[in-house]
Amino acid sequence: MHITDERFADIQMLRYELKDFHQLSLQQKLYTYYLSEATLWGRDITFDQNCRFNLDVRRTLEAVSRHFAPNADPKERQALLTYLKQVWFANGIHHHYGCEKFTPHFSTAFFHQCLQQVPQHELPLSRNEDYPTFAARMERIIFDADFLPKRVNLAEGVDLVKTSACNFYQGVTQDEAEAFYQSKRAVFAATAADNDKDGQPSWGLNSTLVRHGNDIKEEVWHSNGKYGDIIRHITDNLRKARLYAENERQQHLIDLLAAYYESGDLALFDEYSIAWTQNKEGTIDFINGFIEVYGDPLGIKGTWEGIVHYVDSDATRRTKVISDNAQWFEDHSPVSPRFKKPQVTGVSANVVRAAMLGGEEYPATAIGINLPNADWIRAEYGSKSISISNIVEAYNRAAHGNGFYEEFVPDEGVRRWIEQYGDMCDMLHTDLHECVGHGSGRLLPDVDVNALKAYGSCIEEARADLFGLYYMADKKMLELNLLPHAEAYKSHYYTYMLNGLMTQLVRIKPGHVIEEAHMRNRALIARWIMAYSDGQVALEKADGKTALRIADYSVVRRLVDELLAEVQRIKSEGDYDAARQLVETYGIRVEPQLHREMIARYETLNIAPYKGFINPRLTLHTAADGTIDDVLVDYTEDYSAQMLRYSEDYSLPHI
Repeated sequence: MHITDERFADIQMLRYELKDFHQLSLQQKLYTYYLSEATLWGRDITFDQNCRFNLDVRRTLEAVSRHFAPNADPKERQALLTYLKQVWFANGIHHHYGCEKFTPHFSTAFFHQCLQQVPQHELPLSRNEDYPTFAARMERIIFDADFLPKRVNLAEGVDLVKTSACNFYQGVTQDEAEAFYQSKRAVFAATAADNDKDGQPSWGLNSTLVRHGNDIKEEVWHSNGKYGDIIRHITDNLRKARLYAENERQQHLIDLLAAYYESGDLALFDEYSIAWTQNKEGTIDFINGFIEVYGDPLGIKGTWEGIVHYVDSDATRRTKVISDNAQWFEDHSPVSPRFKKPQVTGVSANVVRAAMLGGEEYPATAIGINLPNADWIRAEYGSKSISISNIVEAYNRAAHGNGFYEEFVPDEGVRRWIEQYGDMCDMLHTDLHECVGHGSGRLLPDVDVNALKAYGSCIEEARADLFGLYYMADKKMLELNLLPHAEAYKSHYYTYMLNGLMTQLVRIKPGHVIEEAHMRNRALIARWIMAYSDGQVALEKADGKTALRIADYSVVRRLVDELLAEVQRIKSEGDYDAARQLVETYGIRVEPQLHREMIARYETLNIAPYKGFINPRLTLHTAADGTIDDVLVDYTEDYSAQMLRYSEDYSLPHI
């Protein structure tokens, strides 16, 4: 199997391998298969959540791609197909990472020429919409750069709801949305003691907030509400998977998830999340639902995502060591005792192999996940982490020999460290970040979980990254046999600082600032450390090129210590002003000259800044007697074929 596949725009497509899948039992394979079907069915929800026009654009361009005129201009045709591939990749018309609207490189005249070749019944005209109105609407959505320019806008001093294209709010302002959910939290808090309720539900996680006249109401996402037809397909496949579950706990999980999908009741989602956290049995597990809130500028609404995975038993030894020592990590972190958990509960971690990616996790995906996100559940019941080994392996194999470190790391000694220890340190940092980073610390009593508002996601990612960076350099890593050498951590410190200060800038368009929470987090950490390092960390010119110099790694470790303590304080106390100052000062701005240099140097290497994945295709194999006797894995489907098949097999005319 070839790891790398086609490339377009700023994206390189990769493939991940389902190593040892053939060793699973038939029951386990069928469990994986139907969970994968449930995962693939959520795709259209993610498209619609990212922008209300995304599905219309995708369906229009897919129809156009089926009806190109034989004499269509080849250059324009290729530009339109590239734009369609970008829309597929980002689950919409905005960049998956930078959130800016894509710029089409085909003309409006060519677009209308192609549109006229499509039978009208294949176009997604709205009710009572004629063709000229539809064509004008599509032209504005695709070509007007000022119309819905940002999927998630985090700029200071504007209404984040009204200036974001994401489809979580309709007709309401930021102030109205925040007041709506603050009211729900206040009512719950006032009645919780009397009714012996557990912690606050994640209000608004599974709904669109809509104005109806003078009223503001939620359209809840459940099987009889918004997205209902798709959710019923998801639950149907979850119930098919239930027939092949490995144990009763997995069956119970599916029952709870299906009940939540059917009712939309967030209390049931919390019950499911607790049960999911506590379930540590079986080889196969999954994430399916409205989970992460990065797609909402207010950090409230959950974008749909799905992933199915099975345990990588050989690699899980590392994460088991970390989770078994979670209390030690909590006790010895440099944060104030006020903000530490007296007793770390239920922390577990596995290294897994992805079997199927869906929704927000496809085609671009995380390399590690820690859930649930509700702080009160994490405090009382713990959390569960995964590091996805076959995704990391695909990234690493694609990166080897691409000339990146030769270009950006002029010191041969540092390059040798990176070559020797880089991959293992990257994996270890991911494990520490997910398993004990996100799982560490606690909020002080009565601190609102949304106190940091738009800065909350960045601060949380910085907290987890700093936790991993702090322990990466600790002698405990040697005692636990997680690193082979006392100075191995230096390879990761260097590459982390290099990325945060310099190379991640290639992902930003000229003239733009840093928007995405993970990128802001890395910039914040690296720039803050450099600012307070007294020259021990510096960007210097060598042969006309900017290079990173770290003179004293112990200074970096000390500053990681200090920043972790402060970031945890901000989180625990809900200090909005301090969060705002930290993020705005260090996490957002882009220095134009350095930015131009990074882009120019990257272009000489011909490396795509972003990577994504083509899923393997799972199919049922039937024996001569008609019984299913295997689940086959096929890696030959190309990117466009997969996307068109998903649009055909896992989509409905209306959602």
